[in-house]
Amino acid sequence: MAAAGHSFWGDLCYGSRVVSSDNIEGECDEAAPLPHTILLRGRRVFHCYPDHVSESNLQNWRPAGLPQAIALDGRWSRLEPLTVAQHGHSIWSAVDGRDSVWGWLGDGPYAHEEEFLQAICAKEAGTSAQFFAICSKGSSGEIESAAGYASLMRIDAPNGVIEVGNIMFSPKLQRTRAATEAIYLMTRYVFDELGYRRYEWKCNALNMPSRRAAERFGFSYEGTFRQHMVIKRQSRDSAWYSMLDSEWPARKLIFERWLDPANFDAEGRQIRPLTS
Repeated sequence: MAAAGHSFWGDLCYGSRVVSSDNIEGECDEAAPLPHTILLRGRRVFHCYPDHVSESNLQNWRPAGLPQAIALDGRWSRLEPLTVAQHGHSIWSAVDGRDSVWGWLGDGPYAHEEEFLQAICAKEAGTSAQFFAICSKGSSGEIESAAGYASLMRIDAPNGVIEVGNIMFSPKLQRTRAATEAIYLMTRYVFDELGYRRYEWKCNALNMPSRRAAERFGFSYEGTFRQHMVIKRQSRDSAWYSMLDSEWPARKLIFERWLDPANFDAEGRQIRPLTS
């Protein structure tokens, strides 16, 4: 162990500084993929990150705005405040008999439409999250029936932190331009209009499709919170991802380049992937 009175954690390195505790050897290679690994008596145990520290001077900071029940309109999709009257039946039609969409979510599956509509009604009436129905657009720009939803949640406006979650893409939405644009529209709303500093994405650590999606959309992995939640009588470790306001301008350009109609061939296949 470290010598008495010596801070063990204070010796851990960030960036490319050498780790100096008695029982730790090696250094962090800043050129290596994140997270960097350091050694404890020959075993890979700790990870460290470059010492990029956020600016602490926020003299001009003002709390972010609260998400409102407004429509977010794009080229390939339209997000509308989720209501049971306007969207309930169409979303049910898109997921009826497709129980796999509920596998990683906190609710569902639903055996009957009435049960599902009650859940939508609760989402519509809730005050802790703003839910948006996701509608694709046809080739002529016509708005199609809603086929999924997502929400802005865990809202901490005084600190400028918000999470995107409860994302439910029916098979009709999965792997489509509309689904990617829905994430773009919500992200743009969070940063450009509401003024948040930090945008979070959390998922079950075993949910690899969600983790790949977070990375594709430009979120950075921050770590795994063990035994973070109990979902459907199962213990859940949660993988945490984030995007910062300082990172958004570059991410925004990447999204817009991918969503450009020129990025798709005559068969609708992407020419350039969405990469950070």
